Amino acid sequence: MITIAIPDFGDLELHHLVTDYNGTLALDGILLSGVNRRLKELSNHITIHVITADTFGLAQAQLADLPVQLTIIPETDQANAKLRFIETLGAEKVVALGNGRNDRKMVVAAALGIALIQEEGGAVDTVIHADVVTTSILDALELLANPNRLKATLRS
Repeated sequence: MITIAIPDFGDLELHHLVTDYNGTLALDGILLSGVNRRLKELSNHITIHVITADTFGLAQAQLADLPVQLTIIPETDQANAKLRFIETLGAEKVVALGNGRNDRKMVVAAALGIALIQEEGGAVDTVIHADVVTTSILDALELLANPNRLKATLRS
C-alpha cells in the first residue's frame, strides 16, 4: 500500500495500480525500457494490474516475468470495461495510468488518475480529466515511488 497525505487534495491509500499497456507501458506492443525494473520495485508496495485489448498480441509474453496481473478485454466498449474493472477493486484505492481515450473513465474514477503523453500521444479527454500528466511512464511510476513529488504537484 502507498499512503500519501496531500493538503487540499486528500489522503490517498492506494492498494492497486491499474495501467493500460499500449501507449502507456509499451510502444507497438514492446515494453518500454526500464519499465520492468520499476514495476518489480513498485510491486513490493502495491498490487499491479495491466488491463488492455492487447492490440499487438504481445502483452502476455512481454509481461510474463513481471509481478503483474494481466487482464485482456474485448476491443469494444473498452472505456466501460476499464471503469468496471477499477470499480470492482474499489476505485477509491486505485491509481490509474493511461494515455488513450479508452482510459479516460478509469483515470477520472480512480482516487488518483495519471495521464501520459508519450510517442503514441495522449487523448485530450484523458489528459484534461487526469489529476497529473507526465511525458514518461518512468516519471509516472517514479511519482509513486516518491510520493512527496505527488504532494508537491497536487497540493493547493
